[in-house]
Amino acid sequence: MISFINVLKKVFSKRVESVIDLSSTITDWINAISQLAFLIVFLLLFLGFNQRFQIYISSRNIKLKLNILEKMALDSQNKTINFLKGLGLEKPEPVVERGINYFVIDPVNVEPTDIIKRMDILFKTREDRIEGLLEQVVPKASKVEKSIAVTALEIASALTLVFKYVRHYLITGQKTNNWILIMQLEMILPMLIKQAEAYSKALDVFLEGKPVGDGAGPLTVFKLAGPNAQPVEIVKDTVYFETIIENRKAYLIKASGPESNVGHPGFAVESLLNKLVNEEGKKVGMIITVDAALKLEGEPTGEVTEGAGAAIGDVGPEKIRIERAAANYGIPLHAIIVKMSMEEAILTMKKEIVDAIDKVTERIKELVKNIPEDSIIIIAGIGNSCGIR
Repeated sequence: MISFINVLKKVFSKRVESVIDLSSTITDWINAISQLAFLIVFLLLFLGFNQRFQIYISSRNIKLKLNILEKMALDSQNKTINFLKGLGLEKPEPVVERGINYFVIDPVNVEPTDIIKRMDILFKTREDRIEGLLEQVVPKASKVEKSIAVTALEIASALTLVFKYVRHYLITGQKTNNWILIMQLEMILPMLIKQAEAYSKALDVFLEGKPVGDGAGPLTVFKLAGPNAQPVEIVKDTVYFETIIENRKAYLIKASGPESNVGHPGFAVESLLNKLVNEEGKKVGMIITVDAALKLEGEPTGEVTEGAGAAIGDVGPEKIRIERAAANYGIPLHAIIVKMSMEEAILTMKKEIVDAIDKVTERIKELVKNIPEDSIIIIAGIGNSCGIR
């Protein structure tokens, strides 16, 4: 019996030793594989494989969004081409290509002397060239149709330019293995896509001649003037109306409508002031500008706020004319804005914006009461007059 137990002990001890040896072997293999994996990862990191992998993943995501931008750009071009065909132009493709590729070179700003005059001539040259091009190819089109065609070309040009720039930075990042540039591009693309989608939708709105959110200023002027008021052209694409507000005479300026344009309100205010003060010797007691303004996230659409200055989203030439005119004659310069998002500004005017116009007119009446009754008020409704007479 004892001998049998001893045999069992020997057998059991051998099996335990075998299990221990197998466990040690597995542990050794795991350690070896772990060290090999660590060595491989270290070599890949040392050779920059992580950056190349990141470039590959980010580039793939960017290409997917780039296809969306390309489709938007091509769709906008095709819609513009179809619109021009509807105006009687048989081969509009060359016209659209020239229009969307037209560029303006920024003036020298290291020496800012007379930069406003130089900007004036550049913008006027661009405006005259695009309008002249359309006048040549669709001479029988109405003024409204031509203005819509100009806007369509501008939108198609903007979408095409966004697509080209994204493609340019993507290819540049890939050529130089610049993963930081690729990642930055990938991070800002959602915002670019959102803006491009808004422009793409806006094209349909303008082609149908509907009022847009940016028309809050012109709509204010139209409501103050009344439907029977007769416009008087003061400068190119810009008109004014005469009316009475709180027993005071008022001159209301807006871009001519229902064309799709923003006019030249700065030149109009300057010209009207020179006429009233210098030629007729009248007293202007106040200038009020009304415009759409970008809201901050969280702010309600259609919120109306008041401030001082020239409310006009201009790069310089128009705005500075209003400021200089007010400063030269010592006239208080007030601003009233209607808040909205960028998308709301270029898409069909929302009910909240239409309702805000009544609030704007009330603010204007409150301001007007602060000056003598024999004073004149100038009110400039800044914005696109598409669909607004």
